[in-house]
Amino acid sequence: MQYRRALHKGGCYFFTVVTHERQPIFNHPDVVFLLRRTFKRVKRNYPFDIDAAVILPDHLHCIWTLPVHDDDFVTRWRLIKSGFAKAYGQPLPIWQNRFWEHVIRGEQDYRQHLDYIHFNPVKHGYAQTPAQWPHSSFRKFVELGFYDEDWGSEVDLPETVGNE
Repeated sequence: MQYRRALHKGGCYFFTVVTHERQPIFNHPDVVFLLRRTFKRVKRNYPFDIDAAVILPDHLHCIWTLPVHDDDFVTRWRLIKSGFAKAYGQPLPIWQNRFWEHVIRGEQDYRQHLDYIHFNPVKHGYAQTPAQWPHSSFRKFVELGFYDEDWGSEVDLPETVGNE
């Protein structure tokens, strides 16, 4: 089966990537470190900006912006997934075969997905507020003035965000 991807040079995308059978492999800081190191290695040869991210025990969400003349997020994800699997060193499958992407279409869409990413640890019961979750870009956005430190105690996200 051929999957159709929304490819836009210089595009901004929201991604969801899930571990195989939702194994909670990212429940240890050393494993999160391996994933972050893998991202850095891939970015050296295939640059892109990670605008926002959250890493949960069994999945991750992020927003990327690709370079102006580039739409190849597929190669980047392939390299991240295979590079992490090699670094992790487990014989079992690590990732679901595919990932989910959504093209960000404007400022409101960007903001809704940003909120979704940062509220996700609360949604899944891993933290009571986004500020409590260590594997997230939330603190960066507090420093930039996008959020107050206590944001997320009461959030009303549209049900379609992150579930498209």
